Amino acid sequence: MGDQLTNQQVEQFIRDGFVRIDQAFTAETAQQARTILWADMQAEPDDPATWLEPVVRLGMYSQPPFQEAANTAVLHRAFDQLVGPDYWIPCRSMGSFPVRFPSATDPGDTGWHVDASFPGADPANYVEWRVNVRSTGRGLLMLFLFSDVGEHDAPTRIRVGSHQDVAQLLEPAGEQGLSFIELAEQLPRLPARDEVVATGKAGTVYLCHPFLAHAAQPHHGTAPRFLAQPPLLLRRELEPTVEKATYSPVEAAIRAALA
Repeated sequence: MGDQLTNQQVEQFIRDGFVRIDQAFTAETAQQARTILWADMQAEPDDPATWLEPVVRLGMYSQPPFQEAANTAVLHRAFDQLVGPDYWIPCRSMGSFPVRFPSATDPGDTGWHVDASFPGADPANYVEWRVNVRSTGRGLLMLFLFSDVGEHDAPTRIRVGSHQDVAQLLEPAGEQGLSFIELAEQLPRLPARDEVVATGKAGTVYLCHPFLAHAAQPHHGTAPRFLAQPPLLLRRELEPTVEKATYSPVEAAIRAALA
């Protein structure tokens, strides 16, 4: 499964806002998870005639394959390195799953955004959820590939280094931060950034800074794409704006952006 992240990978995370880990969990675990997910859809894996929607959203899953995928030794070591030992809570469930199917229909959900991390006035309304400069509640955005994802298979788009611009947007908003929709509306005005796509074999995981701007895209391939993007929740809150002896890479990236 590999060793801990190299210094180069940690530096890349601080600079670009993400690091890719191949074989973070096994292809067998991914297959077991897909079997569970297929059972919950009105679609058949070997019958494209049943793939009627461009995207089907499934909820949270806590069966063994999902917990196994989220809690491998290589991932736990990376969480310690990027967020800090004792700062994060192990994932005991995973979701939601936007399962994307090959389709000429616009899925209608391909806008650039940053995932929010704590509730607003109405916890049931996700567009009112908020994000602030210390990323209250969230240590990482994570992209778990449960199927092979090539360039045509609706890979998540990532705006390289956008976490730096977002940190600068959030600083004036203070502890209250911005809502999901308020932040999304400001993203088009940020500086141009290179884009990459989150491709890889089943079992690949992208660990992303919580402020990283990302977006879905239509599926132009041939096989359905299975991906989850759970947060890494926090046991202890991050302190990127507090003077202290050392900072985790997540905190260091925020400090570098605000310097």
